[in-house]
Amino acid sequence: MINWDEFEHIHVIQKLKKIIQQWFDIDTLFTDDRGQIRGFNKDKHTYHNPAVKIILTKDRGIDSLAQFVQNIIEDLRKTNNRYVVREWPEAGFDAAVFPIIIDGEFMGSVVALGFFKDNITDAKLNKLKTQLAQFDAHASEIESACSKMHSFKEDERNYFVELVDLVGQEVVTLHTEIQSRETRIHELNKELGVRYKYDNMIGKSKPMQEIYALLDKIKNSESTVLINGENGTGKELIARAIHYNSPRKDKAFVSQNCSAFNENLLDSELFGHVKGSFTGAIKDKKGLFEIADKGTFFLDEIGDTSPSMQVKLLRVIQEGTFIPVGATETRRVDVRILAATNRDLKDMVEKGLFREDLYYRINVINIKVPPLRDRKEDIPLLTDFFLEKVANEKNQKKKIITKRALEKLYDFAWPGNIRELQNEIERLVVLAGEEMKLTADMLSPRLLEYGEKNKVQGARVHGKLKDALEELEREMIREGLRRTGWNKSKLAKELGISRAGLIMKVEKYGLDKRKLLK
Repeated sequence: MINWDEFEHIHVIQKLKKIIQQWFDIDTLFTDDRGQIRGFNKDKHTYHNPAVKIILTKDRGIDSLAQFVQNIIEDLRKTNNRYVVREWPEAGFDAAVFPIIIDGEFMGSVVALGFFKDNITDAKLNKLKTQLAQFDAHASEIESACSKMHSFKEDERNYFVELVDLVGQEVVTLHTEIQSRETRIHELNKELGVRYKYDNMIGKSKPMQEIYALLDKIKNSESTVLINGENGTGKELIARAIHYNSPRKDKAFVSQNCSAFNENLLDSELFGHVKGSFTGAIKDKKGLFEIADKGTFFLDEIGDTSPSMQVKLLRVIQEGTFIPVGATETRRVDVRILAATNRDLKDMVEKGLFREDLYYRINVINIKVPPLRDRKEDIPLLTDFFLEKVANEKNQKKKIITKRALEKLYDFAWPGNIRELQNEIERLVVLAGEEMKLTADMLSPRLLEYGEKNKVQGARVHGKLKDALEELEREMIREGLRRTGWNKSKLAKELGISRAGLIMKVEKYGLDKRKLLK
């Protein structure tokens, strides 16, 4: 779609139109592919040709021009002509129509109005006077219009054609450039949206980048996916991202927490029931699997299901069939299954608590969602998102968090993960009242107390020694950088290593100042 209003104000186009006006007393206008004048207000337009002004200040004149141009465009579609110059019968003068063709499509035209292509004769002037009089023009206006009419000499025609054609070419060139720029911006926004903010997922840390890369690879797949992660890490957001970037995105996304009901209620919830199958079953009820037909079903906390429920889930995943509670006939559905758990299903399989065949059926593709403590680079992004969200919900100006408060958020271990961070930000905003700046002393006591503890005391005592040493090294360097105001020479001396060695470790652990405090 061409933005005609924008082109009316482009300097090159304005200059070309002004030259045409001054040399030939001719007005130029843009029309769309139906002949409707664009980028034009009949009452505010600055007319140069009096005859054009008389006609186009009337609605019937504008309608007549639209029909005239549309007829010419239809003729041009059938030929390879570069332009058409023809008498506009209702006006009594000639007009030139130059099509604007982009990617083989007629997008509109440049119309030059108010001239005679050949010598001016008495017969032509008399017809012009008659036509202008029909538009309620006064005698003095008609005389002025006739005196301004231009007829082309042999050597002028080529100049005129080249100038008007150049206006059309500028529109095509500029539109192509704008389209290219907008496409690039759209691509970049899409890239940012998908890579750094996959639907409602936020994060640009390495663990999140790995998840985005995996989501890109599986978005056209129909395979089942198992999402592993602690509570509050955003497993359902990942499930939604998979669905809404898949071929099933226009169908239903159904989510059910398997630990929310006891076995009997979950059976009815998932597979439905028929009237009279149990006390309270007063009518037939569709199960969630039927509702999710042709779409995606997200089974959250699948590790909490009973052995008998696991059998039913395996059947519907493998065969697409199930039997509602109290029914005798099998029903069939086409559903893509996504499952999630915060439990170690492999360990449960070894202990006989989870069916091995179901485990391998849902674990075709595995996504491990990192806890917030392993993706702390995302805390500034998440904090900013939650501040924006709270501001929008409360219809108030977004509050600002200080660097010191952000450091405290960064230091905390976040056992409750992203959900806990969100609650902390909401608490901060509420308790800040009218204060626009959120400072460290406003944080919850548990965050403040945690920050005062000795970091070494909190070091891990389980797992591989190499990992524990790297974690301690990273903590010492991070705290040292903050303490010394990012003076690497001073810190290197304190740690007893070379400055070059420190810089390598800073890069290794992603401790660049801009990343930590932006």
